[in-house]
This record gives sequence, C-alpha cells and structure tokens, in this order.
Amino acid sequence: MSYSAPASSSSPSNGSSGTSEPERRVLEYDYEDPAYRVFIDTLSYLPPDEVALVCAAYRFSDEAHQGQTRLSGEPYITHPLAVAGALAEWRMDVQAIVAALLHDVMEDTAVTKAQIAERFGKQVADLVDGLSKLDKIEFQSYQDAQAENFRKMLMAMASDLRIVLIKLADRRHNLQTMAPVRPEKRRRIAHETLEIYAPIATRLGLNNISRQLQDLSFRHIHPLRFAVLSKAVKAARGNRRELLTKILEGVHGKLAEAHIEAGVFGREKSLYSIYRKMVDKHLSFSQVLDIYGFRVIVKDVPTCYLALGALHALFKPVPGKFKDYIAIPKVNGYQSLHTTLIGPYGTPIEIQIRTQAMHHLAEEGIASHWLYKDTVESGADLQDKMHVWLQSLLELQSATGDSSEFLEHVKVDLFPDEVYVFTPKGQILALPRGATVIDFAYAVHTDIGHRCVAARIDHELIPLSAELANGNQVEIITAPFANPNPAWLGYVKTSRARSRIRQFLRGVQQEGASALGEKMLNQELRALGIGAAGIPAPVWEHVLQETGKKTKRELYSEIGLGRSLAVVVARRLAEGGEVPQSESGASTTAPLLIRGTEGMAIQLATCCQPIPGDPIIGLLRKDQGLRIHTHACPEVRKSRSPEPQNWIHVEWEPDPGQVFDVRLKVTAKNVLGVLGKVSTAIALEGINIGYVNMDRRNAGIFTDLHFLVQVTGRTHLALLMRGLRRIPEVVRIVREQESS
Repeated sequence: MSYSAPASSSSPSNGSSGTSEPERRVLEYDYEDPAYRVFIDTLSYLPPDEVALVCAAYRFSDEAHQGQTRLSGEPYITHPLAVAGALAEWRMDVQAIVAALLHDVMEDTAVTKAQIAERFGKQVADLVDGLSKLDKIEFQSYQDAQAENFRKMLMAMASDLRIVLIKLADRRHNLQTMAPVRPEKRRRIAHETLEIYAPIATRLGLNNISRQLQDLSFRHIHPLRFAVLSKAVKAARGNRRELLTKILEGVHGKLAEAHIEAGVFGREKSLYSIYRKMVDKHLSFSQVLDIYGFRVIVKDVPTCYLALGALHALFKPVPGKFKDYIAIPKVNGYQSLHTTLIGPYGTPIEIQIRTQAMHHLAEEGIASHWLYKDTVESGADLQDKMHVWLQSLLELQSATGDSSEFLEHVKVDLFPDEVYVFTPKGQILALPRGATVIDFAYAVHTDIGHRCVAARIDHELIPLSAELANGNQVEIITAPFANPNPAWLGYVKTSRARSRIRQFLRGVQQEGASALGEKMLNQELRALGIGAAGIPAPVWEHVLQETGKKTKRELYSEIGLGRSLAVVVARRLAEGGEVPQSESGASTTAPLLIRGTEGMAIQLATCCQPIPGDPIIGLLRKDQGLRIHTHACPEVRKSRSPEPQNWIHVEWEPDPGQVFDVRLKVTAKNVLGVLGKVSTAIALEGINIGYVNMDRRNAGIFTDLHFLVQVTGRTHLALLMRGLRRIPEVVRIVREQESS
C-alpha cells in the first residue's frame, strides 16, 4: 500500500511512444491476468495519464485486499475489477472508475479516507466514502443498519450521481456471483434489490440494469420457478418464430411503403416481468401472449407519429392501449410512443416507437450522458431532474429523524407507474398511481397542502380522499386556518405529502404534550406540597441534565408523551435533583382535571366515547399521549391489571364547555315515519345528529336505528333519552360501545 500514483502526463492520447516510463511500469502490472488486460483495453477512450491513474488504483486495491478471497475462492480483487469494468462500458470518467476499484477498501481494510484523498484526490475519496457502509456503528437490528446505510448512500447520491452507478454495478456483480452464499442470505439480498435498488435504477432511467437486477433477484428468490419459466420462454421462442417473422416482415413492408426509414427490432420481456404478470393477473404461461414486443427506431419526433399512423393502418389498434410518453415524458425522462395492435391470428402486439436518442436514454438513463453523444443534452436534462428528486430526499431526511421512517418514505416514492394531472394553469404534475387530492396539494406547495379543505376535479367538488386519474384538472380550495388531519395519513401515497403531514402533526403533538406534561408535573408537585415556581434553578438544571433534556419544555413533552413518569420527575425535583429511593411510579396525587380532547396529547377513546358525568380513567402510552376511557370500557378491564403504571386518575373539569359524540341504538317498531319521529325528537332537544343509519338486515316487526349525537354531558344525554322514550314506537334505547 506504499505505492503512490504516478504524476500526470501530458502525453498524446494514443500510442506507446507517448507513455512515460513510470506509466509503462504501471500498465504492465499484472499483465498476465486476462481480466485485467480486457479491462485496460476498454479504457481506450481515456488519455494515457488517466489510464495510468486507473492502473495505480488497481494495484493499490489489490495490495489493500491482499490475502482476502471471495466465498468462491477467487482473489477479492476480481470483484472491484468487475465493477470498474461495468463503469468502463458506460465510458465513465476516471474518478468514477478509480472509486469503483477502491469502493471496498475503506469498509474491508485498514485504508482510511485521508489515505485515498492523498493518493487519488478528494473527489475519489468522497465517492468511496459515499459507498462505504456504517459497519463501525452498532445498530439494534439488521433493519436499522440497512435503513441507515441506505440513507447514507442516498445523501451521498444527492451530491454526486456517480455513486449510485457504482453501487448498482456493485450490486449486479454481487448477485451474479452469489452461488456460494448461503440461501437465506441470497434471498435477503435479492429481496432488498427488488425493493430498493431495481426501483432506483428504474427511477434513474437505467432500464437495462434494472431488468438485469430483477431477473437475477428472481433467480435467487424462486430458483425453481426461474428455471421452469426460462425453459418455457426458450420453447416459446422456437414455437413462435414463424409468427414473429411474419409480423416483422409486415412492419418492415408497411414502413417502407410509407417511405419511413426505421430500424425494427423484436424484444423479449424479462423473465421477472413475465412472472409478475402471471402472478398479478392469475395467468398461466400460455395465457401471456405479449412475451414479445417490437421497437421501431426512427430519425426524429415527427417520424415517430408518421410511423404510428402507418402501423395503425397495418394492424388494428386496441382501444385505450395507446400512450404518448413523447408529449408527456415519464418522471425518469423516458420517452416513446406505446401502442398495442391486434396482429395475425388475433395475437396482441406491443410496439414502442422512439428516436435513437430516446432509445439510448430509455436503456441507459443517466449513464447515457457519458455513453452516447446523441443524448448529451437530454442526458444532462435528466441529470438535472434526478438532482431535483435527490434534493427532495434531502428535505425528506431533514423532516424525518428516524432512518426506518425515511426508508419507508423512499420506498413509497420509488413508484412504478404514474398518473399525469393538470393544475388550473395547465401545468402538468406526475404523481404515483393511486395518488389523491392531498398528494396533489402537497406537490404544488406545502402550505397549499396544510390549508387544503376541498377540491374540484374537472370543475366538480370531490372529497379529499378521491384518487386522481390521467388527464384530471385539479383545483385546490384552501382556508387560512385549516390544518392537516391525521386521517389523511390513511390514504396519501407520496412520501412528500406523508412526511409533511407527519412533521406538522409531530409539532402539534409536541405542543399539546408539553402542556399536558406541565399540567401532570404540577399536579404531582402540589401533592408533595411544592410549587413549581419555588424550585431553585440549579435543581431544574440538575434534573434536566440527568434526563438528557435541554429545556423544561422538552421535559414536559417527555412526560406528556408517556416517555417519563410525572411522579418520578416530581420526586427528583423535591429531593433537590437526587434520585429518590423508590421509583415505582405509584402516585397518590389528586386526579388530573380534563376538559375533553385537548390538542393531540389528550384524546377521548373512540371505543367507549366518554362524556362529562361518566367515571373516567386515563391511559398513558409512550408516544401516544393520554387516552381517556370510561371505567366500564372493555379496554380498561383488559389491560389495567398487567399495566397498572400506565393508568392515571383523571376527572372532568366542572364546565368543559364543548359537545361530545355519543353512539345510540334506538330499537323501534318498523312502521312508516318512525325515523322521522325519532330524528325530530332529537332535534327538539337542541342536539345535533352527526350520523344516522337504519339496520335493514334485521328489519322485521322491530328495527334498529343507529345515531351519532352530540351532547354536552351525561345529564344532557339523560334528557334526550327520556324524550325518546315518550315516542310510542320506541321500545328500547342503548348507548353503544365498540366491541373490543
């Protein structure tokens, strides 16, 4: 590892006569290794001084990994050499190739980032560091380690896209050489690839490597299914040769007749995409008719549409199966015309029509920027789009402190399909299939999402949970004092919307938890005969330091969220900051007074719906705040004994000053107008009906009417029930509870 890279040379880019003696010695290193020589030959696009730097990196990596072997028994250097070879095929720059050769040295050897920076420059060191796992940190589980490593890689990607290209080439070679790895580890790595790395490749437009990753993962997860399907596809290839030849001849002839110069190629679907279609649509292999498709490559965009017209004249198109990704490209920059035609013998034919530049971009995505001259401009545009996406991940990671939550958001964001919708001004937004109005609102702006109260799709008012379809025009209606609803998390699809809602609710929860925690702590202090204002500042500072909190507000939030016990903190404050002898959490304080739902920290349980006048008790759960139940609630009976420390003595304030939801079941004679009579009686008591339903399943002589009514308390409810009993048709009234 004492070898240092040779000085840069200004030699000509071709011919050995222009190569200095130090460079020649490096180029001849390990000359007898055929893989090394093939690799060096692929670097002909680089000038000699850069090739010499690559050779120096090879030698450095080989010496660093000296004595290490792969599970197959091969020298470890064969792996970084294969990864670097893949990057050379993409014609990547010298820093990327050097980083590929060194990508495991920080992780698996004693080499440091500083040593790499000294020998090969800061850029290379940053690339290698972005690819190195966090093995020196201990995590509670493999999932935590995976999430944190993935977050680190994505953050590094945001600053340099070359990192993800090296990582994808690394993952592909690992999958190709995993035969000696134990089966459960193979499956785990393959599942991770399908969940994360293949979708990332698709998101970056790297469709070619994405298909390879999918097929390799499929082979490791379901080896028998892979083998059977592979054999079936080979057999079908022979059986359908005559049909494919007939279609190709027909397409060639029709395009020539229309004077359109085009390349026409048959393409076979990947084994994994065939398998997914069989599983998703419950088809046998013989029922999958579109195993083969065709690509038509033409010179420019106008010719794409001319070719489409010619082919629609040759074979009848399938209605609803035409997609114009040229006018509206996919998020990853993909452009093509897609159409499905009914060919000979009623066989459906999938055809993609695109230009050569579109084809290069479709296959190699961001790598096409380095690989093809005809896509330099569009490849740069795609890189800009990917940087915007990666910057959004940076925002996402700052909004989510937890690595697992961040990974969950990113998985949601790597959607396989999109819908395209319009703003009222005609701007197009791409969203994942299944996205709702709320997703659209947050895609426009975070403040629009926060203040969203209603929406119009194609000028019609619709609920916020409505899913969007291609071509919808969406108008968001906002209100200045509106706030996100926790229920939105149940149907939003995009990571942006989900993270913004959670971030807002977390802030609101912290405020409510802080107020609740202060209230609980003051109550405990009063029970000990101490006022919070009388506690000296040094005692507060000592307790805050002991609990690891910076401010009183943080400590109050911990208490309100159930992470710390108010009685324990109160005793520490009473003891001058010292830990008291007993911290059982048992409390003999006066009950905590509540008004009802107070922010997000205190919530009335939906199972029993307590109202003022009901005997109540509070359940304090970690990170969930305080939930108020009635004494008779099944939840109390079920968990009070095993979790006594979580239950808190609470009582109602004398005048809560709000209304409360109550479910009632009214059994009445099944006669004409009975629902109207009951509803009128409720209204006469000045009570609002939130919901009403008649149970038709058991309708006979009697029927059950289910109401959700809003009352001020138990006395108000009793007056209502007394009034309902005066109705001759009413035979029974019951206050309902959810079954536990």
